[in-house]
Amino acid sequence: MSEAVARLASEGLVDVIPQAGTFVARFSMAEIREAAFLREALELAAVELVATTITDDQLVLLRRNLRLQEVLLADSDFAGFYLTDAQMHELILSFTGFRRLAALADTSWVHVNRARQLILPTPGRVEATLAEHHAILAAVEARDPVVARAATQTHLRQLMTFLEPLAQTHPEFFSVG
Repeated sequence: MSEAVARLASEGLVDVIPQAGTFVARFSMAEIREAAFLREALELAAVELVATTITDDQLVLLRRNLRLQEVLLADSDFAGFYLTDAQMHELILSFTGFRRLAALADTSWVHVNRARQLILPTPGRVEATLAEHHAILAAVEARDPVVARAATQTHLRQLMTFLEPLAQTHPEFFSVG
């Protein structure tokens, strides 16, 4: 068990305080900003490439994923939507053909993923996320790398639009440094 805690601590997910205990780490806006920057760089490059190389079979997978997101939203299954949202991004990364890309993106995204769950319940955010995903799919279907990149950038940048105010209204969730 100590190996698992050590790994969580090395990823900044828990704080280990000797003779006091292990606690879930607060969010660090500096780490979130850095991770969002890295993830954006990876995903923009990926969607730009995918828009020019996507196969019809890969498009079917993206369309199915979006239909599932629609059903989950209609059922108010936000946890399911959250997972399916992540799968859409994973699909796009995997369609590049670069095996390590998804793992690299996940590593950089670990802090953002935690914080992201705080904003999904925001009224209208899930619906807006779905609309942003439709815009990305439409651009990829059109095989337009410029529009796909712009749609993805718009989508990914929404995160900070919601997280920055959250850090102000709920400072108890965030570390000072």
